[in-house]
Amino acid sequence: MEATATVIPPVQKTVPMSPNSSLEEILRLYNLQLKNAQAIKNATAKERKEKLSKLKNVCMDYQQKIQEALYADLHKAAVEADYTELYNVVTEARYAISNLDEWMTPHEVETPLMYIGSSSKIIFEPKGVCLILSPWNYPFQLPMQHLVSCVAAGNTAIIKPSEFTPNTSALLKEIIGKIFNENEVAVVLGDYSVSSELLKLKFDHIHFTGSPNVGKVVMHAAAEHLTTVTLELGGKSPAIIDESANIDAAVKKISWGKFVNLGQTCIAPDYVLIHESKKDEFIAKFKTNAEKFFTATPKQSADLARIVNNKHFNRLKGLLEDAVLRGAKVEYGGDLDESQNYISPTLLSNVPLDSKIMEEEIFGPLLPLVTFKTMDEALKIVNGKEKPLALYVFSGKSKVSDYVVNNTSAGGTCINDNLVHISQPNLPFGGINNSGIGKSTGYFGFKEFSNERAVLKALHSGSIATPLWFPYGKLARMVTNIMLKYF
Repeated sequence: MEATATVIPPVQKTVPMSPNSSLEEILRLYNLQLKNAQAIKNATAKERKEKLSKLKNVCMDYQQKIQEALYADLHKAAVEADYTELYNVVTEARYAISNLDEWMTPHEVETPLMYIGSSSKIIFEPKGVCLILSPWNYPFQLPMQHLVSCVAAGNTAIIKPSEFTPNTSALLKEIIGKIFNENEVAVVLGDYSVSSELLKLKFDHIHFTGSPNVGKVVMHAAAEHLTTVTLELGGKSPAIIDESANIDAAVKKISWGKFVNLGQTCIAPDYVLIHESKKDEFIAKFKTNAEKFFTATPKQSADLARIVNNKHFNRLKGLLEDAVLRGAKVEYGGDLDESQNYISPTLLSNVPLDSKIMEEEIFGPLLPLVTFKTMDEALKIVNGKEKPLALYVFSGKSKVSDYVVNNTSAGGTCINDNLVHISQPNLPFGGINNSGIGKSTGYFGFKEFSNERAVLKALHSGSIATPLWFPYGKLARMVTNIMLKYF
């Protein structure tokens, strides 16, 4: 069965890169939100849900324009724009609206015996003025999805989208302007220098999505003000396939997960570790499946996106050339067209572990295949690298997948699938150490943009600490001894 073409929306004229927002404009917006933060903080659950409902509805109204902007920036097919960008925003808003009353309800906590007469609870208060720094690979989904959590928690926000996707960034600014007053949510445009100016300001929370290297810059800037951060980073997310795996299913799932957005996905399987007995079967089925997915001429497929710009195209070209020079074999693909920033879905075998493609995050449609004899050998490769944002295990044996989970560390894991864990609303999304700090989406995103404030209410007169008041005497010593022995 041949792949069917996806209808591509009319190409809108690519907008030029927007001029940088001036420092005066940035300060104006920041000060407006600073003055308004307390009023926004006191918004009721009903008021916050009304804002989220408006956000959801306006985004749906803009569906075709969102498709067009994403096609202009990334050559993204309409259906892919819908399910990887718009869908995540809309469902995130719906989920928050359905659960916000419960999330905002103070959590009563147990009162131990020594605190008798008091009551305690945890309330979720907004952090205040927030900064959302978003990348180019999912230029609509990422800023808007995290904005949902930010608004649900009762904060204001300044959003800085990527300059590498100017059509989507300009549309984002237009959409935000229809939903919010600029003293609550505003978009500033420009290059890295705008981000640098924003990072000099004292925000109450910063949410950054991007590379570990830039994440370190953001964290360093936040440290100047002791600002809390959420860092969604990346790394080399492995897919491990043992000898009991369903290879046909694994090939189809990995091919989808790897080539959505032409591999420009932070949780795409970065490389495959496969038992040596299954290598040939994987390669054969990969080739057959690729033609079903993308036809015999993938460049003509309406379903494949393009690399975002020439800089990243040449970076990927360099990784491919280095791998081949070191002995890797191109089993499928390897076609490049610089005029379109196009790189075909590519499978590589015999890839040396010390090649650049096995050391750097790929972020493109190049898939290295590395064999192993024993699972411990495979895990040694995984654990020899930084902790990944995602880890995928394909196995027909639960004891094998359990062994992998128990002997590795990752931000998230899928067993016998990939990517889909990000859309499970009851799971946190985020990395660990080099692949990220903090969690996002759903309740976990709400918590990330909130301060869990401890509140203890004592009796109007008297105190549980009365026996410990000055001056210390026999009573204080007796009470202290009892505390140490029994409480």
